[in-house]
Amino acid sequence: MTAWMVRTQRGPAHPNSGRRGTAGREDDAMSRGRGVSRVPGLLAGTAALLTLACGVGVAHGADGGASDAPGGHGAHGAPAAEGSAQEPGGGDPSRTDDVAAAGGSSWMRAAGVFSPPGSFVPSDALTYDTRLVPAGARIEVTQFADPSGTRVGARLRGLAPGRAYGMHVHTSPCGADPAAAGPHYQHRPAATADPVNEVWLDFRTDEEGDGRAEALHGWGFREDGARSVIIHDRQGGAGERAACFTVPFGPHGQD
Repeated sequence: MTAWMVRTQRGPAHPNSGRRGTAGREDDAMSRGRGVSRVPGLLAGTAALLTLACGVGVAHGADGGASDAPGGHGAHGAPAAEGSAQEPGGGDPSRTDDVAAAGGSSWMRAAGVFSPPGSFVPSDALTYDTRLVPAGARIEVTQFADPSGTRVGARLRGLAPGRAYGMHVHTSPCGADPAAAGPHYQHRPAATADPVNEVWLDFRTDEEGDGRAEALHGWGFREDGARSVIIHDRQGGAGERAACFTVPFGPHGQD
């Protein structure tokens, strides 16, 4: 089960929704618990998840992720929250999701904390190689979509410092088996990997192990066609699967 926030108020789309911006201030959902994300190993991941389960470090509200998005963009058209709905039981305590739709456009933010498959506290962010993506590392993925296209952004924290990573949108949710996420999402079926036909989010971490990426396309996702992002051990169209995060991508105009 996943904890959701659904924004219900209608409003206009952000006027800069199709343009790149400069880096802004850090988002609360990624900045809290920074010290925990630097400690590798399963114990650190479990501690981070337990902390979130107690209500610390998870942003639910208008300021949690709508104020800043990867690359320094604004709210991407997300209106101020008037209410929220959470599934009974709290769902996965390692993540927080925000969803909004207005005027033919939609905005989504999903954030999670990586943990190995089978951990004491389950997570929708799974690490298969804790050397590259330590337990307790954090990820945030945003999507803004309207009839003109789709922008996907990613922000990561607590990975191996000074290293190049590949990352792509995949077709299925994450699972204990790295192959569970399926192949790359493709706008049109093709035999080869192509950053124009797929969503590539390759990035390089800084000395702190933080990184970010953004991709802009003139097309939208098919309904239930894109379900996760995979972090690979190298950039380009292939590579070993180091980690996976299940993301509720959707087509534009869900209203």
